[in-house]
Amino acid sequence: MNWLTNYVRPKIRTLLGRKDVPENLWHKCPACEQMIFHRELEKTLRVCPSCGHHMRLPAKARIAMLMDEGYATIELPAVPQDPLHFRDQKRYVDRLKAARAETELEDAIIVAHGTIGAYRAVVAAFAFEFMGGSMGTAVGEALVAAARLAVLQEAALVVVTASGGARMQEGVLSLMQMPRTIIAVQHVKDAGLPYLVVLTDPTTGGVTASFAMLGDVHIAEPGALIGFAGARVIEQTVREKLPEGFQRAEYLHAHGMVDLVVKRAELKQTLARLIGLLTEPAARRAERPVAEVVALPAPSE
Repeated sequence: MNWLTNYVRPKIRTLLGRKDVPENLWHKCPACEQMIFHRELEKTLRVCPSCGHHMRLPAKARIAMLMDEGYATIELPAVPQDPLHFRDQKRYVDRLKAARAETELEDAIIVAHGTIGAYRAVVAAFAFEFMGGSMGTAVGEALVAAARLAVLQEAALVVVTASGGARMQEGVLSLMQMPRTIIAVQHVKDAGLPYLVVLTDPTTGGVTASFAMLGDVHIAEPGALIGFAGARVIEQTVREKLPEGFQRAEYLHAHGMVDLVVKRAELKQTLARLIGLLTEPAARRAERPVAEVVALPAPSE
């Protein structure tokens, strides 16, 4: 009886029982609902191979995609963890702990320095996976540090935005990061260095209303949502129906708010060319064919 209970029955349960399948092997495209194997999705940089929909990309993958090998990340400046002792359904400190455990990030941004296509660059990439990429004092301090590092290294500053806006748990301290980041960007421009902004889905709120719209060149990924207030809020305010595709990258490009709409696979090449154009001495550019100097990818349809 013991042999039957302890050996035979567990074997039968193992053979007949349903094996657990990891939930992250397949992903459904939110646009066309096509099922995509996770390895194929990694190869395409989280762009749907069927319809071309650009899914959100984690900040770590964004840095690795844009920068040459050998880049290094910086430690984010220390800031007060819960200056307002904020609490809603959870304490703010508990939300921070949960976000850090889930993402393995200190806050909603990563700052790295190295090269893009052999040109010196400092890249600040927002992490939407960390509390919606919201901008608190930690993000503001990180952007100030990134600007200072760019000036110190005489490098281009590239900011990749993905944010729901200011972090409500920090109140007015979060809103104060808007003028602080604007001043930081101005220091980069005063030093004669390029400041490029890559707008990804979504870029909204206080981020859009501050440093995100001050770039020398604004590049957007296809289909990215870019705006300040939500479309429903705007419709209720102006009491009009908004145009189709309002606040999407292609609409903003057609109306002059965005300079380029570039597919994710072409972003690194585009950034390298732009940095080269903005930093390379004119005499050196004159020695090369015009087509090689000004060639940029055509805007995505």
